[in-house]
Amino acid sequence: MDVKLDPSRDDLPLMANTSHILVKHYVLDLDVDFESQIIEGTIVLFFESGNRFKKRSSSTEVACLSESNKACKFRMPEPCQIPVTNTKTFSSKIGYNDFVICGKGEKDTSGKDGNHDNQEQASGISSSKYCCDTGNHGSEEFLLVLDCCDLSVLKVEEVDVAAVPGIEKFTRSPKLRNQIVHELVALPADRWREQLDYYALCSQAPGCGELLFDTDTWSLQIRKTGAQTATDFPHAIRIRYRTKPQGRSVTWTSDQSGRPCVYTVGSPINNRALFPCQEPPVAMSTWQATVRAAASLVVLMSGENSAKPTQLREGYSSWHYYVTMPMPASTFTIAVGSWTEMKPEICSSNDLATERSFSPSEADFRYVGVCGHMEYPCRFQNASATTQKIIPHRVFAPACLKRVCQETLLPLIPPCLSAAHSVLGTHPFSRLDILIVPANFSSLGMASPHIVFLSQSTLTGMSQLCGTRLCHEIAHAWFGLAIGARDWTEEWLSEGFATHLEDVFWAKAQQLAPHEAREQQKLRACLRWHRLQDEVQNSPEEMQVLRPNKEKTGHVSDSGSSVIRHGLNPEKVFMQVHYLKGYFLLQFLAKTLGEDTYFSFLRKFVHTFHGQLILSQDFLQMLLENIPEEKRPELSVGNIFRDWLESSGIPQPLQRERQALAECGLAQQVSAEVSAGDAVHALPSLPPRAVGPALHPWHGARDRRRRRRATTVAKWVRVNRRPRKRKRKDREEVFEKLLPDQLVLLLEHLLEQKTVTPRTLQSLERTYHLSEQDAEVRHRWCELIVKHKYTKAYRDVERFLQEDQKLPWFDGAVAHCR
Repeated sequence: MDVKLDPSRDDLPLMANTSHILVKHYVLDLDVDFESQIIEGTIVLFFESGNRFKKRSSSTEVACLSESNKACKFRMPEPCQIPVTNTKTFSSKIGYNDFVICGKGEKDTSGKDGNHDNQEQASGISSSKYCCDTGNHGSEEFLLVLDCCDLSVLKVEEVDVAAVPGIEKFTRSPKLRNQIVHELVALPADRWREQLDYYALCSQAPGCGELLFDTDTWSLQIRKTGAQTATDFPHAIRIRYRTKPQGRSVTWTSDQSGRPCVYTVGSPINNRALFPCQEPPVAMSTWQATVRAAASLVVLMSGENSAKPTQLREGYSSWHYYVTMPMPASTFTIAVGSWTEMKPEICSSNDLATERSFSPSEADFRYVGVCGHMEYPCRFQNASATTQKIIPHRVFAPACLKRVCQETLLPLIPPCLSAAHSVLGTHPFSRLDILIVPANFSSLGMASPHIVFLSQSTLTGMSQLCGTRLCHEIAHAWFGLAIGARDWTEEWLSEGFATHLEDVFWAKAQQLAPHEAREQQKLRACLRWHRLQDEVQNSPEEMQVLRPNKEKTGHVSDSGSSVIRHGLNPEKVFMQVHYLKGYFLLQFLAKTLGEDTYFSFLRKFVHTFHGQLILSQDFLQMLLENIPEEKRPELSVGNIFRDWLESSGIPQPLQRERQALAECGLAQQVSAEVSAGDAVHALPSLPPRAVGPALHPWHGARDRRRRRRATTVAKWVRVNRRPRKRKRKDREEVFEKLLPDQLVLLLEHLLEQKTVTPRTLQSLERTYHLSEQDAEVRHRWCELIVKHKYTKAYRDVERFLQEDQKLPWFDGAVAHCR
């Protein structure tokens, strides 16, 4: 039985019937129009079916027409032949109705933009309602279901791939269209360039018959009269469509220079409002895209090539990108705007030496172990790529951010990329673009194949926030993209790993000594402990569970449809539980195994599972196999599921670590700046150089400060309690210089105080220059301002809301990405 999909709840339905037929490649041909705020054009989908895809029995029927729509029967189009046409010439002004009857010109006016009875269908979609009684008198027909929302579908047609000149040279059956597509998608990896060329040629082949289609709230449903199985269904179809300005997959806005731009967002509905697709993670495909826009604009996209514009007619240019590594459609990303490429003012010879790109076309594939993924040109099998510490990278931003990008971001990229390589090995992707997105971007960062979005909030203050966020997004190249979750409810497999690895990468990027790295990481663990406590106290218990489907995790219906638990719940956007509990679980496992053994295992795991989708047990079972028997008396997959992944609240093993987190030296230094009385006795002595020079410019006087710390404890409490009038001989307190993370912790301590006087707040701002710090610090500072009605600093709150908007620690990494 298919699971019931009810979009009136907060679960996100994945409607595509991937168990019957899979998209193997997309070819997009699109125009971006800023005046109408519409992206329109065509998408050609190339399918593959297998021996499982037989004529369905009643138990495996997929969505057809709903009962509310039975009056709108699919009608039979007459066959037609359309001459070979360049798809770029299709006019966006041609209007098509819900069911286009080729050669008849009949119109069905029951709905607009291809949506029949949309309001009725929005009330609920249940596969049990779809009886597949298509009016074909007992003969069922195969129905292709694609994930689709907020799109105007204009026309669907079969593509006559047999009409492509030269197609017969690699196929045994040049007249059988489905056989041609089958042999095209099955070409070996070393023929990837030829394969892409033929995909492009096929995408421009003439149509050979329009297909019946209908749309509802969450899907596009297509059928061909007489095609009773997935094997019979056309394996190459073209869909002409346009987006809607309010579509939830794209954001039309202005950049920091006031120029119009558009970008895809990591929204709960992923890319289904950008193009019709198969959203479930198992539907891994490749793609290529041609995008036309005004010549003044730059088009950035998930693609292996660093595309350059091709001049078209006056005032317009075209950009082309492609990928050869199969990935879910949700990872496709595009951004179009007046971006400027930011380059270092001085480029060293060492930088130039690392800039050589290794494309899949290089014939240096020396097989270093067998990969477990489907065949594609894999960098893990390219000997040159495995030693490439720093992949080619570019930075784009509005021109007004040039100086801050050059000063803050550009110097961080090479050391962060190199650090990631030193920990995990081969970079899964051959290049990286980094875009500073507009101020209304809803998170600090988002990672997609070959491209990372960063918020402008990461560029303020010291390099700490920018460096850690950059490391987080780089980590997603391995965990979230190259290795993805087979069930998107297991987000911790992406976010927990990226949160865990950002600290490791950042410590190596700064070249910290081991004890310095440990102190810094302990401080960040202490901050995350506070955040996790807040999370479990202020969120529904059912949303605190990392594996909510439990033993049914990874299960789908007979057709392949499923739901993402709480995927549409607006609260989920603000939750960090997958980041935090996932992070602490990995910290716990690393401590149990020993860090050297753990990271050696992690490299082995990456090499084993890159290019694949996994469930939690795949990781845990392989990990436990690497733990010596004497170290794992209480560890098992079942115990970890019970304690960490399938229960709400703070896991019991983590509760036992609470005291260790409180004993962090850097955290205790902060407590000494805040607390009263006995805090002086609780402060342990810190090891020399407890903070790395790259972050702490004041460390030269550290020993003197440590000796005088006993006389400077409880200072902020004393300042806050000191009477407004004081004797002239009273001296100002001498306060410690603090790291950005320490400032965050300091402000969180002060937020716990019932009252903080305006004089104290003024002194805080003057001492630590809080309005000039990074977004993490400024967020807590704004909380203090609002809580205590400190009107003199309301301008800081206004600036934060205008420039930073979202919670600064929130990360929007790849939407439901692999």
